[in-house]
Amino acid sequence: MNAAAALPDIPFPGHDKMIAALDAAVCAGDPQAVTRAVRQTLCDMIRDRDVHLPACVYEPISDHYARRELYRSPIHGYSVVAMTWGPGQGTPVHDHSGLWCVEGVWDGELEITQYELLERDGERFRFRPAGGIQAGPGSAGSLIPPHEYHTIRNASDDRVAVSLHIYKAEMQCCSMFAPQGEHEWYSRVDRTLSTDEAC
Repeated sequence: MNAAAALPDIPFPGHDKMIAALDAAVCAGDPQAVTRAVRQTLCDMIRDRDVHLPACVYEPISDHYARRELYRSPIHGYSVVAMTWGPGQGTPVHDHSGLWCVEGVWDGELEITQYELLERDGERFRFRPAGGIQAGPGSAGSLIPPHEYHTIRNASDDRVAVSLHIYKAEMQCCSMFAPQGEHEWYSRVDRTLSTDEAC
């Protein structure tokens, strides 16, 4: 099997429309222009009645938020990952391993908090919350390194949330940051990322 055949490509209504729009957006220029174009495309797709994500992305996994890769471009290299957030599920402070990303809320609501890196002492990092939003369906934001530190959380007690993430490339690893107990200081833990089975 060749590499292109092995790339994830999960069918869903509106798939070709979405991919054609993303292909155009990722050719927009520098990272700022690309993420602006991808963000607009993602907002349009969330609102487009012709586009419906696969049913499996609405199925939470009890012990962790789900990461299901739906598509990876054989030409441009970008990756489309649907994330499913059960009630109360979320992330620690983390980065995106140097990749730009555009994240959009497809269904439900998510709390997103960005963090500013104040200083670093070896493997210790001092962060300060730098603003947060309660994001609902149709909203999207972008993260461009070095401004990529953030948390995501489904604060609902009973509703599942679904978000779609467009990464510059397949994100295979990231750094997560655990609070040390000292004011604003965190220790870094490198983590290899896996994906859950898609439909």
